Amino acid sequence: MSSVETSTGNSLKITGGRLHDGEGNESENIALLIRDGRIAAMGEAATRARADETISAEGCVIAPGFVDLCCNLREPGNGQKGNIASETRAAAHGGFTTVCASPETSPVNDSSAVTHLIRDGAASRSPIRVLPVGAITRGLEGDLLSDMAGLAAAGCVAVGNGSRGVRNARILRRCMAYAQTFGLTVMFSPENQALAADGYAHDGLVTSRLGLLGIPEVAETAAVMEMLLLAEETGVRLHLSQLSCARSVEMLADARRRGIAVTADVAMHQLGFTEDALAGFDSRFHVRPPLRGESDRQALTAGVREGVIDAIVSQHQPHDTAAKQAPMAATEHGLSSIESVLSLGLELVEMNELALTDLIRALTTGPASVLGRTARLAEGEPADLCLFDRQAFWVPGAQTLVSAGRHAPVTDRKLPGVVRLTLAEGRKAWQQPAA
Repeated sequence: MSSVETSTGNSLKITGGRLHDGEGNESENIALLIRDGRIAAMGEAATRARADETISAEGCVIAPGFVDLCCNLREPGNGQKGNIASETRAAAHGGFTTVCASPETSPVNDSSAVTHLIRDGAASRSPIRVLPVGAITRGLEGDLLSDMAGLAAAGCVAVGNGSRGVRNARILRRCMAYAQTFGLTVMFSPENQALAADGYAHDGLVTSRLGLLGIPEVAETAAVMEMLLLAEETGVRLHLSQLSCARSVEMLADARRRGIAVTADVAMHQLGFTEDALAGFDSRFHVRPPLRGESDRQALTAGVREGVIDAIVSQHQPHDTAAKQAPMAATEHGLSSIESVLSLGLELVEMNELALTDLIRALTTGPASVLGRTARLAEGEPADLCLFDRQAFWVPGAQTLVSAGRHAPVTDRKLPGVVRLTLAEGRKAWQQPAA
């Protein structure tokens, strides 16, 4: 894929390939010059410039670096499930240059001290940008508000509840009102805890047949409606994380039409799989929110295609082997997914359910806009980019996965889309090893 003219230096030229800017525009790449961490020139000007290294991207797509709004890095923690170094390297392998670190750490990121711990660890051991998300309540227990001002001052880009609920509407309203005074975006995974109860799978045909405890759709939709109404009253910037139901997409679109400041994302596995994935009691697919029916999957995909859903996320949750080797009810929820997001998205492109421009937008400019940032390929911008070959294939498995979690959504079968190079601020965060 690549030809290197000179091995080291602070400038890099990428020639050939096809540029996708994340906003729906694509063009042939004559040349792209990167110098001192930024895009210094494009087109003919880049062609004429000298560079310390030149890489040919013939046959590849050049896109802005992917941005993930929900990634569990497992640090601070006990290290069994992964750490900042392993999981950010896995993210770079997947084409990501920015990840938002979930507050579900141990201890929970509900204080400036923990935020600084995450940022310091990322500064020394992460090849990509790590943006902490703070806990909106102390210990994520849904009772007492966290020190949101302190979290923001320490570097948190938003506050949220991770995958946990908030106990009641009164506390939820206080959370939103408090966050609004500091101009913070709140990221909520909508779930009514009373309705979800002890469930761990979609309340549908598969749970009935297998005897699993179900979570009804209304556990999500009731929470979505409550959050939308409270956001409308408080004026807070609301982000709905990991939607799973068709009705949630409808309510989101209606809220937008009414002028509510709300954005949303969906996990890639919700677009690629349904409750049928549980048919063999496959504990990998014990996820929360649960995989739902085919009509929900199609509505979520349409939401991405039409721009109602702003972003696709990995919802990456690496686990040690023991966490997934038990009867399903006793396993921990979550998939090790960040390395396969692009490939699963390209499968949707091949099935004509998404256009390639839709997929790239939902992985770049869409999530960046939620954070009030940009993700584009233009002169003067940071050189965050991903170069991938959509015609090449790879097989996820013990020898190819970088994450400490080996419970990927797909293993031991060919997936399209090989990330050849990931640059974060001009530095090589990932480069495909030579064959």
